[in-house]
Amino acid sequence: MSVNAARLSRRSRAAWLKKRVAQTLFSTYGIGAYLFLYLPIVVLVLFSFNDSRSTAQWAGFTTRWYVEMANDRQIILSLWNSVFVAVVSTAISTVIGTLAAMAMERYRFSGKLMMDAVLYLPIIIPDIAMAIMLLIFFNLSGIGFKPWEVLFFGVRLKVPFSVIIGHVAFNISFVAVVVRARLAQMDMTLEEAAGDLYADPWRTFWRVTFPMMLPGILGGALMAFTLSLDDFVITFFTSGAGFNTLPVRVFSMIKKGVTPKINAVSTMMLLFSLLLVGISITLSKGGDSESSIDRAV
Repeated sequence: MSVNAARLSRRSRAAWLKKRVAQTLFSTYGIGAYLFLYLPIVVLVLFSFNDSRSTAQWAGFTTRWYVEMANDRQIILSLWNSVFVAVVSTAISTVIGTLAAMAMERYRFSGKLMMDAVLYLPIIIPDIAMAIMLLIFFNLSGIGFKPWEVLFFGVRLKVPFSVIIGHVAFNISFVAVVVRARLAQMDMTLEEAAGDLYADPWRTFWRVTFPMMLPGILGGALMAFTLSLDDFVITFFTSGAGFNTLPVRVFSMIKKGVTPKINAVSTMMLLFSLLLVGISITLSKGGDSESSIDRAV
């Protein structure tokens, strides 16, 4: 009896040791992966406060690069260009993407499978391939890089139509995916109950369906805004000469060498993008439908 107990004890110790080794290896691998992915971002943010033009040696803490960034006219103009393109393309793609999501989730029609494939195509294909296709399309269609002159919050901008069309082309897919996921989670019996309580289809949509869809719509819109604000490849190919968004401006600055001012610009873009993505994720999970019936009637 004691021999069997000793064997069981040895086996249990060996199993425990194996489990501990596996847990340690997995933890080490996870920590290493996170460091590999995010340590360069931490270094970028840290050296945006470096009191030296060199990004290879720490010389002390300073915020002067953020001051220089704020006083750089080209950076500010590029920022306004980015914001304007993001706002316009997000508004257009949110409307079209929401309608596309409703069509794909709620209705059956011929060619639905083909439309589904086309809708997801901008998410699947590489950005460089889509940028080249858009460039060829603009050249063949005669649209070219004609500018749209507009006064945006007191700043006069000249934004090519091609950039806005290009951003709308890839943003529609992301909006449709987020809104469609929200539609799939909705309880359709609430809409049926609203109809049973004599709410017509139009009133049911605005008082029941739309409020339940709204978190997904806002989440998709914020996702589209973030992607548009950060896009480089498609903007670079479709903007023509003389027009810069903030990512394109940063790329042109890097050609002259990486300075802490570039780190400062990148840090601000990173923080703003993280804020928008966080809000988008929060909104896409939100939405309370308990009072939808009461609003419908």
